[in-house]
Amino acid sequence: TGASIALLCNAFFDWDVSIVSFTLVGMAGVMSGVMKAPLTSIFLIAELSNGYGLFIPLMITACISFAVDYYLDPDSIYTKQLRLRGELLTHDKDQSVFVFLKLDSLMETDFIRIRQRMTLGDLVHIISTARRNIFPVIDEFGRLLGVVQLDDLREDMFKREKYGHPITDYMIQPPDRILEHETVQSILPKFEDKHTWMLPVVDKQGRYLGFISKSRILNAYREQLVRIQQ
Repeated sequence: TGASIALLCNAFFDWDVSIVSFTLVGMAGVMSGVMKAPLTSIFLIAELSNGYGLFIPLMITACISFAVDYYLDPDSIYTKQLRLRGELLTHDKDQSVFVFLKLDSLMETDFIRIRQRMTLGDLVHIISTARRNIFPVIDEFGRLLGVVQLDDLREDMFKREKYGHPITDYMIQPPDRILEHETVQSILPKFEDKHTWMLPVVDKQGRYLGFISKSRILNAYREQLVRIQQ
């Protein structure tokens, strides 16, 4: 662009503009915008030109390029992919903490899975050894169909005449579902929007993997924040 402007000025306005100088200043503008490094571009081009005669034009061009490009996209070519993957460490402690929190390490998998063909009586026998009060209902392919909560069974679990009822009569749909490759930071709004403390995790095919709880995320956040501060 710098070389083109110099050629146009020389051709249409009969000016004696240095094509080399305009090209070098254009290079500084590109480096400043793409790399988000205006000082590096200024001094590097100044060294290439074997002098500081272009120092003022370099400063003006690099600063304008940096300001415009930072407004359009604050990430450089070195940080953009990291931010997209949620792995960019910043001066913001909240952002940095979430980089270290991984969904698979926070996921809880000790929930007893129940089949859709089971009855209330089958689940009552399972409850005697269960440590959780939520039971994921899956089909023969392992896909999550819904969940059964212990609170929804209390009224009928001691009525033997209802033990033949299919468990799907008590099944409800979870408020939302979390995909296995989502970042911890991206799933927190789901807990807030749905006003819940527990959500199931599934893969792209909808197969059940486990549960993630808001309380566990907050505990891991506090522990990681302490490590960073230390």
